[in-house]
Amino acid sequence: MSKVRFGVIVFPGSNCDRDCYYVLKDLLQVKVDYIWHQEEKPKGFDCLILPGGFSYGDYLRCGAIARFSPVMEFVQDFAEQGGLVLGICNGFQILLECGLLPGAMLRNQGLKFVCQFIYVRVDNNQIPFTGAAQPGQVLQLPVKHNEGNYYVEEETLKEMKRRGQIVLRYSTKEGVVTREANPNGALDNIAGICNERKNVFGLMPHPENSSEPILGSQDGLLIFKSMLQYMEDGEFRYGGGEEFRYEEGREEDLDA
Repeated sequence: MSKVRFGVIVFPGSNCDRDCYYVLKDLLQVKVDYIWHQEEKPKGFDCLILPGGFSYGDYLRCGAIARFSPVMEFVQDFAEQGGLVLGICNGFQILLECGLLPGAMLRNQGLKFVCQFIYVRVDNNQIPFTGAAQPGQVLQLPVKHNEGNYYVEEETLKEMKRRGQIVLRYSTKEGVVTREANPNGALDNIAGICNERKNVFGLMPHPENSSEPILGSQDGLLIFKSMLQYMEDGEFRYGGGEEFRYEEGREEDLDA
């Protein structure tokens, strides 16, 4: 068994914590423990996961209360020291609220809860969370959220693109980024982003719910395998291709 140890943080209202735990323990056979949100100084973890759900019932706004949980000071210190932090759906929203990732989440366009399989294109495979992917690889993952409409100011978006922080974008099965492929109205079809240092990653789709064939897709396993590979190797390896460079021309995809 791998010596890498994952921690899955549990907030009141988390509902995908056990799914993440199952993928790590039973499918990848790595060490994993739950971390209750009131713990202030957990020890011995190599990677932290903030799972999906409805922390504190999503009162005020998604993640707005959870970001004040005692464990979040540890999460921020852990990230600042270079530790890997993955936020899935509600976990992504919490990372936005606490400032570990830029931007904010708005209500879905159309003001309806979205629950369906979608496709996302890997626009940057040179980070620890997507290193096992090929450049431009398309993943089939499920979404289930009411506030996944990502927004960030124009100048910040330009900087994020320049730095390769846009990791996943909603696309067609063929990898074309179109308005029709966007399930929630997210700016620039953004489905997942990372911080400038590339050790904090948030995404709205649920990789833990697409990690076995019986679920309809096992593409989500790639995210977990990428993290595990990065930590076991002690150095970064990625799926291949040239160094990431954002190209302005790619925005024309949205007019397709």
